[in-house]
Amino acid sequence: MTLEELQGAVLQLPGDELTAFARWFDEYLAGTLDRRIESDINSGALDIAGRCADKDFKSGRCTPL
Repeated sequence: MTLEELQGAVLQLPGDELTAFARWFDEYLAGTLDRRIESDINSGALDIAGRCADKDFKSGRCTPL
């Protein structure tokens, strides 16, 4: 299936099925992002960013959200 075919199929979904699809796709994307972040953490790709964040926090350059 091509992207264009998929887009056409999504456009044909009735409202309740579109809502269910959107919910599923959101969960799918969240899972993909979670796996990417976990992989980056395990590979050490975020080590420098983590050290910079710790340094900023310890020096008082962070503000509460």
